[in-house]
Amino acid sequence: MAEPVRTATMPASSKDEVGGADVRMISSDELRKHAVADDLWISISGDVYDVTAWVPHHPGGDIPLLTLAGQDATDAFAAYHPPSARPLLRRFFVGRLEDYAVSPASADFRRLLAQLSSAGLFERVGPTPKVQVAGMLLLLCAALYCVLACASAWAHLLAGGLIGFIWIQSGWMGHDSGHHRITGHAALDRLLQVLSGNCLTGLSIAWWKCNHNTHHIACNSLDHDPDLQHMPLFAVSSKLFGLWSYFYERTLVFDAASKFLISYQHWTFYPVMCFARINLLVQSAVFLLSKRKVPQRWLEIAGVAAFWIWYPMLVSCLPNWWERVAFVVASFVITGIQHVQFCLNHFSSEVYVGPPKGNDWFEKQTAGTLDIQCSPWMDWFHGGLQFQIEHHLFPRLPRCHLRKVAPFVRDLCKKHGLPYAAASFWEANVLTWKTLRAAALQARKATSGVAPKNLVWEAVNTHG
Repeated sequence: MAEPVRTATMPASSKDEVGGADVRMISSDELRKHAVADDLWISISGDVYDVTAWVPHHPGGDIPLLTLAGQDATDAFAAYHPPSARPLLRRFFVGRLEDYAVSPASADFRRLLAQLSSAGLFERVGPTPKVQVAGMLLLLCAALYCVLACASAWAHLLAGGLIGFIWIQSGWMGHDSGHHRITGHAALDRLLQVLSGNCLTGLSIAWWKCNHNTHHIACNSLDHDPDLQHMPLFAVSSKLFGLWSYFYERTLVFDAASKFLISYQHWTFYPVMCFARINLLVQSAVFLLSKRKVPQRWLEIAGVAAFWIWYPMLVSCLPNWWERVAFVVASFVITGIQHVQFCLNHFSSEVYVGPPKGNDWFEKQTAGTLDIQCSPWMDWFHGGLQFQIEHHLFPRLPRCHLRKVAPFVRDLCKKHGLPYAAASFWEANVLTWKTLRAAALQARKATSGVAPKNLVWEAVNTHG
């Protein structure tokens, strides 16, 4: 990898561009000393900002700032904020970084980001949101008809599946609206988030944002990225065993129970994904009832409560308990497709321990993600996740542009010798299964915990 390109050497003090006042010059060593919640500095484009007072008010939550505290955060800031956010930083300005440097990969990333912004791609969302809303309403009407107007058990089962497809589309809409404006109006976006997320699926959009923003900032960091912390059920690496989670603020315990479950994880993965929705519902509820700061907490709670009113009522309209159970299972199993998709993009990619470094944003995002190769007519199925590398580099970019941007990202990766991983949907599943199996074998050999002996296990995993 090429060495960072240092900016022109600056004197020990310089004049502020705005007021002509002397500007304090700050070293990287000094910047690193300000990396806690009550004393938090970051550097953006060589300027140093004291954002301590802003941490509780940051729209993206406090965790992204805490994760990048005491270091350069230029690429992460540029990826997540429009250019109009730059002037807002001036009130936090404390000085300039005297040893500021930019890697060639970061320089090219910023250049491409500026080109996409100049082309207006971040503002053009296309017809996708309107098509999604229309499709969800159509599916909902069909599901209601099958339940309320049909006596066939097969129609009732179909209705459960349709609800599952609605939840999948709701997930894509929540994902899009959480990253960028899909209507052009913040209040309308917020309304769609609560209606399509909290009310329709029972998942808190506030919980999702907290979880997902952390995932993006610390992509595939074993101790910082919550999307890799699924113990005791799953582990993509033995390094997770007993690791401290900075997101959950607890140790990922590797005891006898977790060792047993992880030892079988490559067989239990797909069955568990069929009911992974239960985990998200529980996490949403725990988050909303926790002491964490939740924007518009009561609106979030009211939206989730609405789900727990309409969904059980719909289920109760079915004639017997067998059909009710089948309806719920069908809706959860169909949605399990999306939960598998979430895992394919990261489980088999490179992982690391520790916080991300702001000056290798491009490198970390490309190394920790996997694109799914598919034809354009299948883009609806993947909801934008098929271009996961591009999405992680440009999270504000509407998904209708990701396919156009992919060749430019691929060229940049090739230019700088960085991985650009892509696989078919089937190949991605195989890679994920192999990753889980490798970690399962490592868990089997681990000294912590005691897993019961099983002859079937030994036979299936015989080597040589």
